[in-house]
Amino acid sequence: MSFAQYAPPPQRPIQPAAGLPPPPVLPAEPEIDREKVCPMLIRVFPQFGGHHRLEDYARRGQEPKDEVQMYTWPDATLRELTDLVKEVQPAARRSTARLEFALVYPDKRGRNVMRVVGGTHSTRPGPDDNKTLKQLNFQTGDFLDVSIT
Repeated sequence: MSFAQYAPPPQRPIQPAAGLPPPPVLPAEPEIDREKVCPMLIRVFPQFGGHHRLEDYARRGQEPKDEVQMYTWPDATLRELTDLVKEVQPAARRSTARLEFALVYPDKRGRNVMRVVGGTHSTRPGPDDNKTLKQLNFQTGDFLDVSIT
């Protein structure tokens, strides 16, 4: 038998199991009215060449010196944050610059954890551009560490 004559078996359509309800539809997030809702303060720590060390965040009041304070809303996207970082960091304006975002926050035992949450390109759109702070579970008091390469 040649491959030209071979036909795969017919596919059966996938049917939901009898008696089970369809999966729930999650309600859309309510849109934030930026005219009425106060923005929150985000402490952002951009650095060229890589992320800061986790030890740099070990003591309150002794965080890295290159802090940038930004006011924004929970629905701010990584693309919006990229544009804000580009305003204050010349290295982020390069056409080849890539920004990687990480949240720094205390775990259940009070020790800081750094979790990479997404990346953007300085000039080109990417898959993480529309991730919002809320979707990333950013909470007031968390730090945002930004690696610029």
